Amino acid sequence: MQNADAQELAKFSDLAHRWWDPESEFRPLHQINPLRLEWIDELAGLRGKTVLDVGCGGGILAEAMARRATHVTGIDLAAKPLGVARLHALEAGVGNLKYREIATEALAAELPGHFDVVTCMEMLEHVPDPSAVVRACSQLAKPGGWVFFSTLNRNPKAFLFAIVGAEYVLNLLPRGTHEYAKFIRPSELARWARDSGLALQGSRGMQYNPLTRRYWLSQDTSVNYLIACRKPG
Repeated sequence: MQNADAQELAKFSDLAHRWWDPESEFRPLHQINPLRLEWIDELAGLRGKTVLDVGCGGGILAEAMARRATHVTGIDLAAKPLGVARLHALEAGVGNLKYREIATEALAAELPGHFDVVTCMEMLEHVPDPSAVVRACSQLAKPGGWVFFSTLNRNPKAFLFAIVGAEYVLNLLPRGTHEYAKFIRPSELARWARDSGLALQGSRGMQYNPLTRRYWLSQDTSVNYLIACRKPG
């Protein structure tokens, strides 16, 4: 059985044609992309690296990383967003980027220890078994390679901000984008990473000011957060 939720895949497939519209439902992804890109590049140094973006969707992060790295592969199980990602990369002339419709676990069996950098952003909270994805990401990284995750914390504040605020009050995201029960505490993600042989290197929180409509990284991981891990060499 694939580690995927058919309803989640259908949800993002239905919106695929709007993925690269910076004023669409994906506006938050466009706004946070420079922040997460710079943090990844600052730690891992994308230049000269072979990179994998797990759960790449329409390719916003994958394409940005491809402008710095030697080669980037984006994988997803939703065919329509992948089609949008391929077309956008073609139109943008980004030739060192390829997309595949394949499960993370299947690619880990095919290409273990292949990538210098593995990213899995805003994806873990949408799959039935996120720990299996973490394990596969570790398997895909080279010894000494970097692995990055981002997801949503599970606590009352995260429910208030990420679901009530973002989906129902501010309309930053379509209603039903997230399911609170699938949110992941940093302690849980850290444990899965350690159990998969990864060493934690740092974390950041993603914050948003609805008045200025500005995002920034901070030390507050109570809602949206990112963690950086490294596979021992």
